Amino acid sequence: MASNPERRAALVDAGVEVLAREGARGLTFRAVDGEAGVPVGTASNYFGGRDDLLRQIDARLHQRLAPDPKVLAELMKASKDRALVTAFMHDLMARAQRDRTGYLALLEMRLEATRRPELRASYTKTIRADLEYGMEFHRGAGLPGGDETVTVLYLAMLGLILEHLTLPGVLEGVLPGVTVPDGLVERIVATIVPERGDQGPSDG
Repeated sequence: MASNPERRAALVDAGVEVLAREGARGLTFRAVDGEAGVPVGTASNYFGGRDDLLRQIDARLHQRLAPDPKVLAELMKASKDRALVTAFMHDLMARAQRDRTGYLALLEMRLEATRRPELRASYTKTIRADLEYGMEFHRGAGLPGGDETVTVLYLAMLGLILEHLTLPGVLEGVLPGVTVPDGLVERIVATIVPERGDQGPSDG
């Protein structure tokens, strides 16, 4: 199997583009080669099969959509209150908007996981680990609320990002005077997250 890391990375990013645009059914080695502008047969030299390509796309998407450590460090200088959680959620939404293709590819991965048991098992493990990391980060940072707060916030933000990136017209004007998506981010946090360090009965 070919081992040029730069070429492999370019092929994986090409796979992200194809997955976001064509869906999982359109994710073929030939399509990836075409997107990357390389000779037909190149992708097949770099990946052991379609499942291998999907696994590497999954890993790459988590890199692309991850928070910038410098931004994170700067945000963490602020008081550990609801306003900081709001800032984190604005950063999450901004990252999803900046890399809309990457996030749509992530959604396509979810859909493909419903059809493929092996992918579903590995993808479930990945997403569950992300959620648990979010809980640990929230607790460790001393942010208001606990595990229940983080879980409900995760579900609300997932819904907002999904709607905004796929059918943005659904949310426009739904709450008069509330902007989309920033105003909705603030409403979500204000509704779910305690003002300061108090925790609900089922939290933490």
